[in-house]
Amino acid sequence: MKQRYFYDCPLSEKLLYTAFLLLVGIGYLMALTYLYTSHEGHDGKQGLSIEDVAETYYGNRSGTRLEAAIRGPMAGFIQQADDRNQIVAWLKGGGSEEGYNTRIRPVLEKSCLQCHSPASGLNIPDFSSYAGIETVVDIDTGESLHTLMKLSHIHLFGIGLLAFSIGLIFRLAVANDWFKSTLMLLPFVAILADILAWFLTKWDPIYAYTIVAAGAVLGLAWAGQILISLYQIWFLRAPKE
Repeated sequence: MKQRYFYDCPLSEKLLYTAFLLLVGIGYLMALTYLYTSHEGHDGKQGLSIEDVAETYYGNRSGTRLEAAIRGPMAGFIQQADDRNQIVAWLKGGGSEEGYNTRIRPVLEKSCLQCHSPASGLNIPDFSSYAGIETVVDIDTGESLHTLMKLSHIHLFGIGLLAFSIGLIFRLAVANDWFKSTLMLLPFVAILADILAWFLTKWDPIYAYTIVAAGAVLGLAWAGQILISLYQIWFLRAPKE
């Protein structure tokens, strides 16, 4: 069967491919924004760093989950430094129920209970009772294995299908066979390496570098496929006989 290229496609097929690639490209940019806002600040500093990624999966084992949150992404919700220090002091002192009732709950009522209570309807820890806050006063060991298993199978299925769909379109590009095959295969390798590195980072934070590298490879490979495809769909002309 003769190899088809983008210039062989009718207008309807070109429009279909263009709409899909643009939608996926915008979706990927939104995903990057979400990842940035989810991970940045875990180390208590502005911006996204390797330490932020490591703490997401390995945790901050020098302190509790609550301490990591109020020093990182949740710091802006507790405006007074004295209030944050009071919570940290309570955690360092063992996080007793008596201390929660007398000193900590009034601080939380000012800054946290609008969201961290059953009335909010949000699926987040309940700070309105000691039993609720007790779940986040233990040592922060990052994402649980159960959560990683749940996220990994969703990502493997979902992102795998996206990589297949983008590659299915990119196969119509005019390019060197080795270059085209490599660019189509890289996203699958990057996805597998990224998800495997989640579990390895929970064991050793050095593997956070693998997560970042795999994400960069995935983004570059998809960008290459999408941009080359869009260009050839509309600007590449069939060679003259």
